[in-house]
Amino acid sequence: MNKIYVGNLPFSVDEQELHHMFEQFGEIESANLIIDRASGRSKGFGFVSFKDKDSMSKALSLNDTEVNGRKLRVNEARERSEGGGGGRGDRRGSHGGRGGERERY
Repeated sequence: MNKIYVGNLPFSVDEQELHHMFEQFGEIESANLIIDRASGRSKGFGFVSFKDKDSMSKALSLNDTEVNGRKLRVNEARERSEGGGGGRGDRRGSHGGRGGERERY
């Protein structure tokens, strides 16, 4: 995987601008901005995938670079962990009690 995470992006940046920011480092396979489903606006982060590892490594040099008053966070992207995330705990109560019973304090 030759993918970077780009965080703390100005909300005005679109996918085309994200692509343009990183194309100087090598051939880009994709540039994806993460969009909030409810509002349709950028969440302020995205991912850029490069054809080769060397290009990805060079792109990491933009970490802490200021864009429109915001310092970018650029790191090598991590694989998604298994499972859905957003954990609300198990269904047995907030403390894992037995079948619907809750512990009292």
